[in-house]
Amino acid sequence: MSKNKKPKLKVGVTGGIGSGKTTVCEVFEALGIPVYYADGRAKQLMVSDPRLVAGIKELFGPEAYLPGGTLNRPFIAGEVFNNGAKLQQLNRLVHPAVAEDADRWHQAQENTPYTIKEAALLFESGNSQHLNKMITVFAPVELRIQRVMERDGATKKEVLARMHKQMPEEEKMRLADYVIYNDGQHSLISQVLEIHHALLALTETA
Repeated sequence: MSKNKKPKLKVGVTGGIGSGKTTVCEVFEALGIPVYYADGRAKQLMVSDPRLVAGIKELFGPEAYLPGGTLNRPFIAGEVFNNGAKLQQLNRLVHPAVAEDADRWHQAQENTPYTIKEAALLFESGNSQHLNKMITVFAPVELRIQRVMERDGATKKEVLARMHKQMPEEEKMRLADYVIYNDGQHSLISQVLEIHHALLALTETA
C-alpha cells in the first residue's frame, strides 16, 4: 500500500457472550488489521472522558466513583441489576462516547485497507449502522456457556442471564454480512482468510 494510505472500510465483529469474538479478532490482527476493542475501551473512557464521567455521576451519584477516580463497578452493577431503565440510561451515555472514540481511532489508522471494531452490542446499540460490513461470530449455546463459566468463574445460571440480555444469535447472523462458525468443527483461520480476501477485494473497487 502507498504511504499513509487511510483505511477504506469500517468492519464490525460481534457475537454473543462466549462466542469467541476476541479469538477471531486476534487472527485478523495477525494479518495486520488494526482492531478496536470497544468493551475494553469503554471501561477506560468511563474514568478518563470528562463528559462521560460527569454523566455517570449525574445518573448514579458520587458513589459511582471511588477515591482516586476509579469506577465503583460493584455499586454500578448493583444499581443496574434488574433495573432495565437505568441500564438503558447508562448505555445511552457510554455507547455514543465509544462511537466517537472509535471514529477518531479509525481516522488515525494508516497503511491498512480496513479496520475492525469488536463489540458485543454492535447491533443492539445501533452502532452497526456506522460500519460498512458486519461479521457475526457464532458458537453453540452449550459451548458458549462452558467457555464463559471457565473464563469468568460464573455459574450456568449467571451466564444464561447475561445471554438473555443480548440479541439472539440467529438474529445477529441474519443481520450480518459474514458469519464465522467458532464451534470447533470449522477452521477459524480459513474462515477469517476468506473474509479478509473478500474485504480486500471490496477496498480495491471502493
